[in-house]
Amino acid sequence: MHHTSLIATIVAGLGLAFVFGAIANRLKLPVLVGYLVAGVVVGPFTPGYVADQELAPQLAEIGVILLMFGVGLHFSVKDLMAVRKIAIPGAVVQILAATAMGIGLAHLLGWTLGAGIVFGLALSVASTVVLLRALQERRLIETDRGRIAVGWLIVEDLAMVLALVLLPALSGILGGEAPPPGPGGLFGAFAMTIGKVAAFVALMLVVGRRVIPWILHRIAHTGSRELFRLAVLAIALGVAFGSAALFGVSFALGAFFAGMIMAESELSQQAANETLPLRDAFAVLFFVSIGMLFNWSVILREPLAVLATLAIIVIGKSLAAWLIVIAFKRPQSVALTISASLAQIGEFSFILAGLGVSLKLLPKDGQDLILAGAILSILLNPLLFAVLDKVLPRLAGRAGEPAAPALAAQPHGVLVGYGRVGKAVAEGLKGRMPLVVIEDESERADALRAGGFEAVQGNAVRPEVLLRAGLAEATHLFVAVPNPFEAARIIEQARAANARVKIIARAYTDNDVDLLTGMGADHALIGEQEIARGMLALAPKRPAPAASVH
Repeated sequence: MHHTSLIATIVAGLGLAFVFGAIANRLKLPVLVGYLVAGVVVGPFTPGYVADQELAPQLAEIGVILLMFGVGLHFSVKDLMAVRKIAIPGAVVQILAATAMGIGLAHLLGWTLGAGIVFGLALSVASTVVLLRALQERRLIETDRGRIAVGWLIVEDLAMVLALVLLPALSGILGGEAPPPGPGGLFGAFAMTIGKVAAFVALMLVVGRRVIPWILHRIAHTGSRELFRLAVLAIALGVAFGSAALFGVSFALGAFFAGMIMAESELSQQAANETLPLRDAFAVLFFVSIGMLFNWSVILREPLAVLATLAIIVIGKSLAAWLIVIAFKRPQSVALTISASLAQIGEFSFILAGLGVSLKLLPKDGQDLILAGAILSILLNPLLFAVLDKVLPRLAGRAGEPAAPALAAQPHGVLVGYGRVGKAVAEGLKGRMPLVVIEDESERADALRAGGFEAVQGNAVRPEVLLRAGLAEATHLFVAVPNPFEAARIIEQARAANARVKIIARAYTDNDVDLLTGMGADHALIGEQEIARGMLALAPKRPAPAASVH
């Protein structure tokens, strides 16, 4: 039999992730809990099959690349510059605060200062995958809160790239193995890193800004969807790998810039759709790879140290971020979202821990504590966001949002979601029927009210939010959210609350139509079908008469 460790790792990882993810979903737990358990099952610390521990993290890295590329597609240079005044100082201060807390715990455990610095740095940086999944599930990426969180993440990534370069140069001073002397010493290493990052950014903004959109347009004109998809993946993976190999920048950061440059093309939405399936599949492998690294015995050996590590990540770091955002006079919704987003650690933490152990700066117990803190904080993160989803509407209510719009007691329409489709629906309904819009993002809800619409802030999956929008008296419900599973849950809740309301939903595929109508939607509309109807409406009503022949 041929050597098939790659195939076996993918099959075991995705197969068990599906099984345990389905069990977690059945138990009303976040599905990523199941993915982590799948990783533990195929890891070296449990009996039975052990997946390849070198291949799994590399497969997971592809997921990180595609995820950051997708975020870049919805970002722009203007967005990044708009949040720099809070993202840069905020991330730096938060890193310093978390590192100081890590040094304090290391001192209590009897470690050296060098071990404390590595330990603290590892606890200071959030996981790209976990943060972005949480924001995407709540459609926050393109909001003010989401932009600040992503900008904060980019600054953290840059800081960790710098730390990975400087730690070997500082190892001897900090009590680890002294590296061979390099040209320029510490100052030379620092200058080289800054120079490489600056060169990469300049290359992307000057050359990439012209070349990447040009390539996409040329490929699109061939009419081959397969070739277009391949071009998008080649650009995302190629820029990510090239940035790491040539400039020492992380894969994630390189992919983000590739996406951000591609966002300037009108083909960016199509590029995002083409990468979505692979992005989701490899993101699952990321969580499986984390589970594989976890040695559960550390909880039994060092329970107090594990709890203290977790407290720094979930409480200490989050509190620091909250105070920083409040100091910048941002709303509570922004401060709490940033705090919850950063209350976990991930991929850079593992890299820093591995480097610290190899330099003899960090003891092996330190690496085990970092892994334990990562697993437990990732498990807790969805719960923090669930609490946040309940807290934010109450805060908005105390800030003066009415319990229900005035027209909710009379016949009206309810629109869920104010993205591109929802906005077009809302504008088209002006003057045709009274309308209440449900939007879970506070900035969009405020913008709706400023534009003359009645708005309710909250997640329409929750029955009380639908009731606040007056669904009991509504004649029509328009569900414009892009996620079909979220839409199905909204429709199910709405149909239970009002059996007479006419429900019109947005769908992407025939399977979505079956799902949504099965849950109670009267109509589920697919974009392609509506385009076809529009074309037919513009076509001649009857064949033109044939010309007579004389």
